Amino acid sequence: MRDLKIPEQRHPEKAHRPDNAQPKKPDWIRVKAPTSKEYNETRKIMRENKLVTVCEEAGCPNVGECWSQGHATMMIMGEICTRGCTFCNIATGRPDALDVFEPGRVAHAVEKLGLNHVVITSVDRDDLDDGGADHFAQTIRAVRHRSPSTTIEILTPDFLKCAPEVLETVVEARPDVFNHNLETVPGLYQSVRPGARYFHSLRLLQRVKELDPTIFTKSGVMVGLGEERAQVLQVMDDMRSADVDFMTIGQYLQPTPKHHAVARFITPDEFKSYEKAAFNKGFLMVSATPLTRSSYHAGDDFARLRAARLKKLGLG
Repeated sequence: MRDLKIPEQRHPEKAHRPDNAQPKKPDWIRVKAPTSKEYNETRKIMRENKLVTVCEEAGCPNVGECWSQGHATMMIMGEICTRGCTFCNIATGRPDALDVFEPGRVAHAVEKLGLNHVVITSVDRDDLDDGGADHFAQTIRAVRHRSPSTTIEILTPDFLKCAPEVLETVVEARPDVFNHNLETVPGLYQSVRPGARYFHSLRLLQRVKELDPTIFTKSGVMVGLGEERAQVLQVMDDMRSADVDFMTIGQYLQPTPKHHAVARFITPDEFKSYEKAAFNKGFLMVSATPLTRSSYHAGDDFARLRAARLKKLGLG
């Protein structure tokens, strides 16, 4: 598991970067340290099944709240990423071989936690021919087998270095929600997400809808990285052109001095304005708050998302 005390050892690829000051967080971003019995029980189940969670690896501020409610985002295919995004707290390097037993362990944990909705994500695996697409599909099928009533949301990498057909492998496993985050506005990709390509990620989301229109699609961005409001509104338009159903917008928080600097903290009123703009552009569901993350309240949001689709079809 990750070592929060020595960021230089965790992120050797970032060690050469100059330090960026970490500004004091405003009151609306502060969260309580996790201490509840339910939090500890969730943590125990993760450890017993030797599972990695993005909640810990990415240093999510909502881990205490989510784990206290028995919610956790499973991170498959290891805890070492082949990319080195400047915003991300996940370690970069050469990953280990895939664990063929991992899908079963994820399914067992989902069953033991009694989850109604599970989010499954992964590191980028550019070292694999299919980017891990088959591993995602196997994990989805394993969860379906053990917990047939659980709805499944996946948060995938971009499969940038793979044949286009690998996406079909994931879609054919039929997750309920296919999420892939654009993360930021295209003008900041070179400094924030240098290993990715904005329009490739956008096309990935569009292609999911073409392959299976019944799967909900979802994407998110961080704000506070130096973007302008007009750029965020353009990303909304781009997502809608790709028929994305659900958009998340959250405040970027700098993990260590070696990561991308926080340009500013966006106020709660600004987030409300973004939410209103996104709904006006036609998204079925929008989550826009300082602490919004891809999987924050994902189960409740999925229920609202499904209800919004039924209402749009005149069936709600």
